Amino acid sequence: MAEAEEGPGKGEPRGAVEGQPSPQQQQQQQQQQETGEEDVSLGQPPTTTSPPLLLLLSLSSSSSPLPQGAEEKEEAEGQRRLPEEEEEEDEADSSRTAAVSPAFPPWRWWRRQRQRRQRLFSARPSASLRCPCAPAARSLPHCCHGGAKMAALAYTLGKREINHYFSVRSAKALALGAVLLLAACHALSRRYQGGDSCEYLLSSGRFLGEKVWQPHSCMMHKYKQSEAKDCLRGQHITFIGDSRIRQLFYSFVKLINPQIKEEGNKHGNIHFEDKSSSSSLKVDFLWYPEVNSSMKQCIKSWTEGPSPKPNIIIAGAATWSIKIHNGSNEALTQYKINITSIAPLLENLAKTSSVYWVLQDPVYEEMLSESRKMITNEKIDAYNEAAISILNSSSKNSKAKVKVFSASRLIAEETIIQSSDGLHLPESSRETSAMILINIHCNNIVKPIDGSCCQPRPPLTLIQKLAFCFFASSVIGYLILVLIRRNHHWKNKPCTDMESGEEKKAATNSPAVSILETLLQCLCKLGLIMGYFYMCDRANLFMKENKFYTHSSFFIPIIYILVLGIFYTENTKETKVLNREQTDEWKGWMQLVILIYHISGASTFLPVYMHIRVLVAAYLFQTGYGHFSYFWIKGDFGIYRVCQVLFRLNFLVVVLCIVMDRPYQFYYFVPLVSVWFMIIYVTLALWPQIVQKKANGNCFWHFGLLLKLVFLFICIYFLAYSQGTFEKIFSVWPLSKCFELDGSIYEWWFRWKLDRYTYSIWASSCKNKAECNEMHPSVSVVQILAFILIRNIPGYVRSVYSSFFAWFGRISLEASNITLFCLKHKN
Repeated sequence: MAEAEEGPGKGEPRGAVEGQPSPQQQQQQQQQQETGEEDVSLGQPPTTTSPPLLLLLSLSSSSSPLPQGAEEKEEAEGQRRLPEEEEEEDEADSSRTAAVSPAFPPWRWWRRQRQRRQRLFSARPSASLRCPCAPAARSLPHCCHGGAKMAALAYTLGKREINHYFSVRSAKALALGAVLLLAACHALSRRYQGGDSCEYLLSSGRFLGEKVWQPHSCMMHKYKQSEAKDCLRGQHITFIGDSRIRQLFYSFVKLINPQIKEEGNKHGNIHFEDKSSSSSLKVDFLWYPEVNSSMKQCIKSWTEGPSPKPNIIIAGAATWSIKIHNGSNEALTQYKINITSIAPLLENLAKTSSVYWVLQDPVYEEMLSESRKMITNEKIDAYNEAAISILNSSSKNSKAKVKVFSASRLIAEETIIQSSDGLHLPESSRETSAMILINIHCNNIVKPIDGSCCQPRPPLTLIQKLAFCFFASSVIGYLILVLIRRNHHWKNKPCTDMESGEEKKAATNSPAVSILETLLQCLCKLGLIMGYFYMCDRANLFMKENKFYTHSSFFIPIIYILVLGIFYTENTKETKVLNREQTDEWKGWMQLVILIYHISGASTFLPVYMHIRVLVAAYLFQTGYGHFSYFWIKGDFGIYRVCQVLFRLNFLVVVLCIVMDRPYQFYYFVPLVSVWFMIIYVTLALWPQIVQKKANGNCFWHFGLLLKLVFLFICIYFLAYSQGTFEKIFSVWPLSKCFELDGSIYEWWFRWKLDRYTYSIWASSCKNKAECNEMHPSVSVVQILAFILIRNIPGYVRSVYSSFFAWFGRISLEASNITLFCLKHKN
């Protein structure tokens, strides 16, 4: 059969008109329209050239040999279709494998591939996709280099492939894997290094700032005078040594009585007794500047004589031996002999008392006087090594041992340059050493905060054990249901008929996920989150660290989230004042700032603290505004609405209280929001119930609502300035069980009073936290109203919002609970 003659276009059969389909194509299209079949041939090029080769040719060529009319028709068709529709059509065409119709010309396939490439670059123009050799105005599709086109296309397709595989689900899986890996590494590290935080407190640490000492892997509590007295009540503490130990004695006593002065005989014994407590507290200093027979006889009198044994003994000496004997080696040898004879006595005392041997601090040799020039750091290191080797060897196989206090040496290395004579430490260093000693003894008694050094892991309560069993049962039940569902799915999977080769469909489809399985899945996720919280805070698995504020740790994250928030801006659906998108955005950025504030410890910086009080008050204002608006507009005062709100407010906190064994008031923000919700509900629900629909019909109801609010204001004012009445109300059972913290209502009264009018703010004239807290409720309304007015200026500002901040605003309640967890559990 003769070959078809070519028409006007290259490779086009006879009868084809320029810019129009041939009669054969028209007839074929008419048959397809009647039968409903698709033209499967349009997705493949002619069989004379393979598709990969055609793709390379089309990428490397700047134009395709198309008839003029066909090109205009194709461009018109491309303009009428959206890019998303064309991409879907191209993907569908490329997946077809039917035979190529001889009536389909190859230039159409080339043209379609060219248009697809142009859409990839022109649909989302980017400044980075420019040809290196072309003018700035020319985009990459018009670049003369086919290699650059192929590289950019490969980048685009690779990015699409990454987005296909890296989804939210895979991101969660990666995060979970990272957490599990981190937990395993921490567990191995703690097991290898040992988990005794008392040893870390005594032997290691670093300065976070000028005066903030951070022990390794645990936190040091700063004791107040009342706490120190309560802990040391009835104790007898003795310091034995030289002038450096005497300084440590005075710093320790000042924790109990800050008014005491360093006066009296410096080279004699000093006695201190505090009789203000119910049981007297005695702290003595015994002057024994050398480790010799005199010190041995004193210690021996406690072990063998009638003298009462002290509860705590802090001893140490060496510099006098170096000074008197001019740093001779014979003096060092004699020091080793003497401390070897004293070590068994100290070990015997350690069975019933706490015994600490203080290593000698370094000196600042340049500032030493001529009479002390022989006291060098080299000699001090030799004496310390002798003391460590002898005391450790004598207590190697003994359970009760003398504890070596070496952290004071690390402290002195950083601060000895501030010494007035090169030998004695500055007062701040001595205060840190004294605080370490009181932490070692009192943390196990007072139990100040979780993560403190020398504090064992608290035992599990019955409620915690029941919670663990509940979550474990949820995990097991969920796994059983998943296995049953998958087993049923495999049984009903279509099988292949061996005779015909066709798949037979199962009689029933695979069962859908049941409500019970969904519930158990949610409980499993909640159990994993609570387990992670417990492992972080109560299991001593992860290391803890005190918060230390720096400007960079607070403001750099603030700037970062601000840039992200501005980048993700969208148009609002409505432009009314305080619309949903705007309030979500407001809650979101406030919650992020408050979270960074608590994590960075910025409460110590007064200007930041004052402005954060503004945000807390504004958050309470928005919460109250939302509840008031709902009751005002909807008029729904049913018990279902009350239970719904209270459940959402308190569910996560109640679970935290159960798992972490905490009182409800420990997470004070949720009780605060819950109480204000109930106050608003009771105020509006009491007779007469005034809602918007009723008030619009008669202006008299607006006056009635105003009277209700005035009466509420008077009650709030009365309770704020009558602490006794407030405590009587909330001391009644069962309210006392919810709002007491450490057996007192004061913390709840303080929190309620602080934000009583904005359910308020900082004044620029206050100079400390107490003054700011006093002025805060009276002036806070001004700042909140000012922000609302500025944010709702007509025009562009009101018409846009940040979707980034709004997303966090929609989960602001859960974020606030996490913020409180970071605040209360200082990890």
